[in-house]
Amino acid sequence: MAKVMIVDDNVDTVELLTKRFRAEGYETVAAHDGEEALRLVGECTPDLIILDIMMPKIDGYEVCRRLKEDEATRHIAILMLTAKSKIPEKVRGLDTGADSYLTKPFDYSELAAAVRSLLARRNASMQLAQKEKLAALDQMMDEVSHEVRNPLVTIGGFARRIGKSLAEDDPNRKYIDIILANVASLEKMVTQLVAMKSATVSNPRPADVNAIVRLALSGFEQRIKEENIVLSVRFMNDPPRIPVDHDNLVTAVANIIENGIEAMESSPRRELSVSTGMEDDRFVIAVTDTGRGIPREALNNIYDPFFTSKIYGPGLGLTFARKTIQSHGGSISVHSEPDQGSCFTVRLPLKAALPQA
Repeated sequence: MAKVMIVDDNVDTVELLTKRFRAEGYETVAAHDGEEALRLVGECTPDLIILDIMMPKIDGYEVCRRLKEDEATRHIAILMLTAKSKIPEKVRGLDTGADSYLTKPFDYSELAAAVRSLLARRNASMQLAQKEKLAALDQMMDEVSHEVRNPLVTIGGFARRIGKSLAEDDPNRKYIDIILANVASLEKMVTQLVAMKSATVSNPRPADVNAIVRLALSGFEQRIKEENIVLSVRFMNDPPRIPVDHDNLVTAVANIIENGIEAMESSPRRELSVSTGMEDDRFVIAVTDTGRGIPREALNNIYDPFFTSKIYGPGLGLTFARKTIQSHGGSISVHSEPDQGSCFTVRLPLKAALPQA
């Protein structure tokens, strides 16, 4: 369910709205002034903020302005709630980036309807942006794989021939090895690009997802041993058989696991936890690592193709994972703390997803 932050210096208002929204199933976070709101936003990343204007320390206008200017928080819907009912005040609120405006005293049913509307608009906008991004990605994959594959074959082929003709002690051999290592890296990228096309082509069959996760883990047994990673596995007993594309889901889970292993390369504590279970009417796969964590400003970009940060190098693993999981009608989310680690959670429906338009 959506997370709503309530920001108001009136304690009674905060308590009332907290009780009402929690009763409707929302997760809530409360702040009583602008400074506290800005601090908490970075910790909990709400989907929507109900923001009072007249508050101590930092008023609602300034809070709204800062949130909308920050790339990491500008997507959060903001509903301004205030006793100021004059048109210029409303215009000022909207000019700072507020998505909607209600005046006090308010009717809760009207407020709740406004919240539902804003969340629906936000979700629709995000889905449209994601659809456009995926369409651009598909076009890019076709172009890159076509333009890069043939030159790679030529470069790699000639480099191998030259390498075979060199003596073992030839100083130029190290340069050939560097060329071949980079060719292998690019060939892996092209292979991933081609595989990405299949991520949205789902051929679901009832399967034991525990077995799928075990198969994905088995590919890392040697690496886990060599890198002294402590592995903890916890699977639910007698899991329901759910319709999934076996090969694509194995690859998706393997990419998430590999992501966790890579995140721990420079960590003094290396622990990887993989679990399965049920959450409401969804089958859940969780992969937790004790790596360096993901910076808050990078969380919205980690699924983008070739996204690079100081922690994660460029790649397509998480992009493939998200596309595959979404093609199953599922979702993937991440909770991360810098210097503590990350937990990726996959939620899959128990019934087959409807074909995407």
